[in-house]
Amino acid sequence: MLGPDQVDRFVADGFVKLDGAFLVDVAERCLAELWEATGCSRDDPATWARPVIRLGGFATPPFLAAANTPVLHEAFDALVGQGRWVPPRALGTFPVRFPGGGAPGDDGWHVEASYPGPRGESRVNLRSRGRALLMLFLFSEVGPDDAPTRIRVGSHLDVPPLLAAAGEDGREWMSLCRDAVAVSEHRPLALATGAPGDVYLCHPFLVHAAQPHRGTAPKFMAQPPLVPVEPLDLRADPPMPVARAVLDGLGR
Repeated sequence: MLGPDQVDRFVADGFVKLDGAFLVDVAERCLAELWEATGCSRDDPATWARPVIRLGGFATPPFLAAANTPVLHEAFDALVGQGRWVPPRALGTFPVRFPGGGAPGDDGWHVEASYPGPRGESRVNLRSRGRALLMLFLFSEVGPDDAPTRIRVGSHLDVPPLLAAAGEDGREWMSLCRDAVAVSEHRPLALATGAPGDVYLCHPFLVHAAQPHRGTAPKFMAQPPLVPVEPLDLRADPPMPVARAVLDGLGR
């Protein structure tokens, strides 16, 4: 289970890393399916022609096993609250990143969108409707050169003031991203490195970015949301850690 220090770091930094959250042999079974879905050969770098291939969600038994370990469920309870999240029924999306393929074209700083607006546009609101957590599941070794996700530490605290006046309707995602990226420029940088089976649980407002792959082996990572049963409860006493960070960002 997450200890009090880990929970406090999640509230302050916007993320916590769980080493070995799912088994390495489960990661390898998932990896076999992912390689097949890319259409590339694991043993032939000549087939790695693109910098990134995006794969959708996978709901086969290995992926469900990876997403639903006791370690992860206990962490979801600790950060979001018992009964306040939906057990993952699939795992995805997968931006599979290959070395030596040029600029990926998707490596800008951003926060994740949460729900569609009335015109189909992506939106985010203060209670993070539609997204309890951003999760990063590692299925391959990810070192500093292997396109690890870049994280602005503590940037999730910069986002609530940008959403406070927008009410339940929230803000359009692109506009929010522009402002969130600008106000979080001062934040220190962390890299989501690790081993197969490691998982990063991130606050939904965390500002983060991809980057080009400078290593030698492709990177396989899933970045699914944890879906909430209902939006964040900002009036609970005491608030759950995800909501506590929002209130801290508002200075309450």
